[in-house]
Amino acid sequence: MRKKILYFVVLLLLPGKLVQAQEIKPVAKEEVLEKVVEHNRGIKISQQEFLESLADYRQTNSVFLPNITLSHTGYTTTNPLMAFGSKLNQEIISQRDFDPNSLNNPERVTNFATKVAVEQPLLNLDGVYQRRAAKTKVKATELQAARTIDYMLLEVEKAYMELQLAYKAVDVLEKARETALANKKMAENSFKQGYLQRSDVLAVEIRVSEINNQLQYARSNISNVSDYIAFLMDEPDNVVLRPTDSLQLSSHPQQFSAEVPAQRADIRAMELATEAHEDMLQADKMTFLPRLNAFGSYELYDNALFTGDANGYLVGMQLSWNVFDGAKRFGQVQKSKAAYEKAKLEYEQYVSQNELEISRALRALKDSENKLNLTRLAQEQAKESLRIRSKRFEQGLEKTTELLLSETQLSQKQMEYYQAVFEYNFAQVYLKFLTIE
Repeated sequence: MRKKILYFVVLLLLPGKLVQAQEIKPVAKEEVLEKVVEHNRGIKISQQEFLESLADYRQTNSVFLPNITLSHTGYTTTNPLMAFGSKLNQEIISQRDFDPNSLNNPERVTNFATKVAVEQPLLNLDGVYQRRAAKTKVKATELQAARTIDYMLLEVEKAYMELQLAYKAVDVLEKARETALANKKMAENSFKQGYLQRSDVLAVEIRVSEINNQLQYARSNISNVSDYIAFLMDEPDNVVLRPTDSLQLSSHPQQFSAEVPAQRADIRAMELATEAHEDMLQADKMTFLPRLNAFGSYELYDNALFTGDANGYLVGMQLSWNVFDGAKRFGQVQKSKAAYEKAKLEYEQYVSQNELEISRALRALKDSENKLNLTRLAQEQAKESLRIRSKRFEQGLEKTTELLLSETQLSQKQMEYYQAVFEYNFAQVYLKFLTIE
């Protein structure tokens, strides 16, 4: 029976030994924060979204800047109209070209035309509002990128504290295993002396096996959290990270407001997104007004490639008004108005959700503070209870089950205390994330 239990314990310890065999790399929180800001893919994606919106805004420069095109066209024709016009453009018309036979049955004419055309917008009000909307979107995406950084830093804070908590769990369980092994040795001695039954020794051995099992899971949790932190830093996850500082109770409690900060990056971004939808609504309304554009071209003509003995220019202005396009613009205005109203509702809902979240976080901070005080007291009581029962067990005055119960309670209370420290510290960090501007 003892051999089976020993074999079971070895199997439980084997994964933990493998974890310990991995490279252990000390890491400071400041180092993780720096690498996340520099390498995190989520942050890089938000930066590319900002550059994308900036490129969209730059495209709206066409509202004010001219459109210039250069072309060189060549063709040959016997079409009467095209042939006469080509000769006229090349300035080679002669008296015989007006002969009716020549006009009706012209010889083959080759024409090459080089043309520089310029279109200059003068008054396009819909484009002006589209440009305003694009500029507002740039500001919104910039703020969203900044909020993404804040969120990733919050994830780092949480993951780093989880790593600290995981190492605390291993420390508690290792100490519990030392105590359990000492109790096992003491129980075996008592069994040999006839003070205990074999069932008592087996109960202690089972407790040792339980602790070894919990220890293996705790070490696996260290690897899991290490992998997540490595993912945030965009680094290989083949090492086990160890925090350079242990989990400590935050010694600088802060005071937090219950109001949502209006200038918080994501709140401001939502507000700007609403303004952008309003500008797009105005842009669609402006499509009912006429457009005024200037145009001009300079042309070179010849019957040889890339030459131009004849030239001419054209300059003008155009006032165009699309009076009716099958009610398409009416539908677009209706769609833009619905999008604008939707954006306003989403903004109000987002603010309301964050007010609710801040209220929850404030209550969570208060609850975690109360839990911290209770678990601290429970831990001290469990330590004293184990000390008393251990003395009585050595003297043969305490049952094995009572000793094991006290030992189990102590490790549980220690873990509950460290969990309470984690929750209290994270509650403050999370509230700072919600209320920072």
